[in-house]
Amino acid sequence: MTLRQLLDVPAPAKLNLFLHIVGRRADGYHLLQSVFMLIDWCDTLHFERLSSGQISRLDLNPDLNPDLKPGQALPANDLVLRAARALQSATGCTWGAQIALDKQIPQQAGLGGGSSDAASTLLALNRLWGLGLNGADLQRIGLTLGADVPFFLGGRNAWVEGIGETLQPIDLQPARYLVLKPPSGASTPDIFSHPSLKRDTPRARIEDFAASCRAGLQGNDLQPVAIKLCPDIALGLRWMAKHGLDARMSGSGSAVFAPLAPGCNAQYSVADLPGHWVARCSSNLQEHPLFGWCKRS
Repeated sequence: MTLRQLLDVPAPAKLNLFLHIVGRRADGYHLLQSVFMLIDWCDTLHFERLSSGQISRLDLNPDLNPDLKPGQALPANDLVLRAARALQSATGCTWGAQIALDKQIPQQAGLGGGSSDAASTLLALNRLWGLGLNGADLQRIGLTLGADVPFFLGGRNAWVEGIGETLQPIDLQPARYLVLKPPSGASTPDIFSHPSLKRDTPRARIEDFAASCRAGLQGNDLQPVAIKLCPDIALGLRWMAKHGLDARMSGSGSAVFAPLAPGCNAQYSVADLPGHWVARCSSNLQEHPLFGWCKRS
């Protein structure tokens, strides 16, 4: 039976356990090393197949998009729409889709929400439209949409290099993290174009990370610049330190996170933070919820 709808499709966030900038290509793209880890903080998407070939998208949670009214369509350059149209273009598919998003992952947080939404869109429409593309096919399309999209399509926690396209799956121990996101966001282009950004961190080896998660792989090279551009990041880090938590920024921010001690069930009060901060205790995932939705070769 041909699918007409796919409902409650998850799109999980990620944390960067570390992030180093190790160089820059001639075309201006930065070369990185990082460990990307999936967490159980998810957006949810709903898809309905359309015979018209049109692609549309609605936001079901405008609270995280304050400039939108309920049910209002998002801009034409939205990553979900771009992913759907890129899949149409790459395959010549004549089906369309109406896509609705329950947005829970904050924007401009360094949590990969937009990229994850795009990846889940590719996975869902590949199934809804009956295209049968494998993981490598989707990865090629995903990389045209953004450097983080291939990670979410890969479906596993990963050691990441290059501009985000070189992935080596890794196993991580189950853990919980406290994540804080201020109301302000950090601009990724502004951070990467900043003249004081450190771009020459020595390359590390995956063996170093396997031996010890802290063996020379501490910190986030984007964090000092991001703090200059978004002072709320420093406020979040200070709040974490006050509560005895060793925190750092994820991705290009502005969210900060810290591991919680094993077995710790403490609930951290954010009453002493300014209003409109988002705080969440999240667990890591061993694989993407949609890991089995396409062939891996």
